[in-house]
Amino acid sequence: MFALASVPAAIVVTERDQNLRLLDAAAAIPIAILAALAAVALGTRARRRSEFTLGRVGGARAGTVGRWLGIVGLYVAITALLAVGFYGLLTLFE
Repeated sequence: MFALASVPAAIVVTERDQNLRLLDAAAAIPIAILAALAAVALGTRARRRSEFTLGRVGGARAGTVGRWLGIVGLYVAITALLAVGFYGLLTLFE
């Protein structure tokens, strides 16, 4: 959930603070990528642990949801990274 919300939250913060530019929200991209990779790894681990114990431990559904939220968060972070990269290219050749 954190990986999914970190980039939009950074954009909202830069819009409300007059001293920050929208490009400053790019600082949240590496944090979102790391959080998303951690969510995918932990979600996969929870699912495998539940399968290994034949469901007695529980957490299979939570692991699946966490894994999917991590994947969507990774997509959001990569999209933001591409947007910032193309903006940098456009301003470089301006």
